[in-house]
Amino acid sequence: MTVKSRLSRSPAPAATWDAAAYAANSAVQQSWAREIIARLQLRGDEHVLDVGCGDGKVTAEIARAVPRGQVLGVDASREMIAFAAGAFPPAKIANLKFQVCDARKIGTLSGRFNLVFSNAALHWVDDHEAVLRGAASVLKPGGRLVVSCGGKGNAHDVFLALRPELRLRRWREFFHPLPAPYFFYSPEDYKRWLPQTGFKTRHLKLVPKDAAYAGAEGLATWLRTTWLPYVHRVPENLREEFIGAVTKRYLAQHPADAANKVHVRMVRLEIEAERMPD
Repeated sequence: MTVKSRLSRSPAPAATWDAAAYAANSAVQQSWAREIIARLQLRGDEHVLDVGCGDGKVTAEIARAVPRGQVLGVDASREMIAFAAGAFPPAKIANLKFQVCDARKIGTLSGRFNLVFSNAALHWVDDHEAVLRGAASVLKPGGRLVVSCGGKGNAHDVFLALRPELRLRRWREFFHPLPAPYFFYSPEDYKRWLPQTGFKTRHLKLVPKDAAYAGAEGLATWLRTTWLPYVHRVPENLREEFIGAVTKRYLAQHPADAANKVHVRMVRLEIEAERMPD
């Protein structure tokens, strides 16, 4: 039985983020974003929409790369947007703005963009077709869609550590039922969706990635700050015990290396597409 088959079909409630904690513990996501930004070959005058901008640090890097353009970062989390707007105000980066907006509703945004970008965000969204329709509606003809998000098989070994804990009497009452917390899709899904929503595919593949964390505490911090659909279902006074139990199970199968780095096998779904003419 797969992890997905054991979950409720309905999406999980929106997570309440600790934006400062995420900003301090998301170097892995930032490094992957930089790899993508380096491939964009930006001219410097593009109008860019960053969907699921989070704490805003990647969005700010994009804004610095388009000094004659404009960048809008959107996120469904008010906590994230408040943090991003405070960290990168107009006085620091004049061509950068932030706005609360659900990824499924980006089609309601005003303005037109040359690029819709998203990194490490869309696996939180249940309806990717809605995101694609919205992206097509705000992109200029010929505009680009560039996305990297968790793909099919992402963090599989972490789920293998989670499942036995969820079945224990200590925790199971907090996870029944458990709505689907993440949405990890495959290239085959996007091969259907992209042309149906007005896009021509340029690049579409699953890419294996290694995420390395500083020992047991580094792994626990990652679980604490990003695995919110699981962690936040446990009462606050028991969360550290739960995180510690999952961390211990993971390390039993995947111990730290000689440099005290704990590795997690990740899978990113990379999508590059072009909006077709009307």
